Amino acid sequence: MKQLMPFIILIVFLILIAVFILALYNYRLKKRIINSGPLDENSLKFLAQLSSGNDAVKWGLILLTAGIGFVVMEFIPYSAEDSPVPYGVEMIFVAAGFLLYYLFLRSQKDKTTL
Repeated sequence: MKQLMPFIILIVFLILIAVFILALYNYRLKKRIINSGPLDENSLKFLAQLSSGNDAVKWGLILLTAGIGFVVMEFIPYSAEDSPVPYGVEMIFVAAGFLLYYLFLRSQKDKTTL
C-alpha cells in the first residue's frame, strides 16, 4: 500500500486538474455561444445540457458511498500489505454510487417526460 500511495496521489492530482480545465472550457463555450447572437432552440437545449446541476449530485453520491466504503473497511479484518480486499470493497461502494446516480438521472428523466 505504501508503494501505491504516490501513484494514487498523482492520479488524484491529475484528475483534479482535468476537472478544473473542463469546467473552465465549459464556461468559455457557454459564454461564446451566448455572445454569438440570437439563440435558437437547438442552442438553448445545448446550453441547458451544459448547465445541468446534476454534477453536484453525482459527486456527492460518489463521495458519500466512497466514504461509507472506507468506514466499512475499518471493520473488516484484512492483511494491510498483501490483501486486495480494500480495493475490492472500495470499488464496490464507488460503483454503488455511480449506480445510485444513474437511477437518480433515470427518475429525473421519467419525471420530465410525464
